[in-house]
Amino acid sequence: MAFSLNRAQLIGNITRDPEMRTTPNGTAVTSFSVATNFSWTDKNGQKQDKVEFHNIVAWARLAEIIHQYAHKGTKVFVEGRIETRDWEGEDGVKRYRTEIIADNFIILDSKGNPTSIQPPAAAATPAARAPQSIKKAEEPAPQEQHVSDEVSIDDLPF
Repeated sequence: MAFSLNRAQLIGNITRDPEMRTTPNGTAVTSFSVATNFSWTDKNGQKQDKVEFHNIVAWARLAEIIHQYAHKGTKVFVEGRIETRDWEGEDGVKRYRTEIIADNFIILDSKGNPTSIQPPAAAATPAARAPQSIKKAEEPAPQEQHVSDEVSIDDLPF
């Protein structure tokens, strides 16, 4: 039996206001980026810092809610799957972009009370029981990209 898992979890700050668009069939899609920091002490005892920027995409009702409540500078928790898409640019060069497709989003700096935004399927998770929970009203619309088989918690060997 082969197992695979594609999950990303980030805590960081939104680097620009989320931008919402709609697909030709009317599905909302919101994109934004989150910065995370990594600090360490080098062999000379000097503190070093590195910032990573992560591209985030949310679909359907989750996209609408993020666009409405999140903004540049907001500290957030984002959970989702990693996906890389490719396309050919106008100059004929193949381009790639790695994104996290969000399915759980929590605003962490909302007056000290986390606000959870997630689909109903995640209702059994501890984040779903957070105060001031906002749950997504519907599952994301099917995307035009291939989605691999889902892995349930019962499939894990431990």
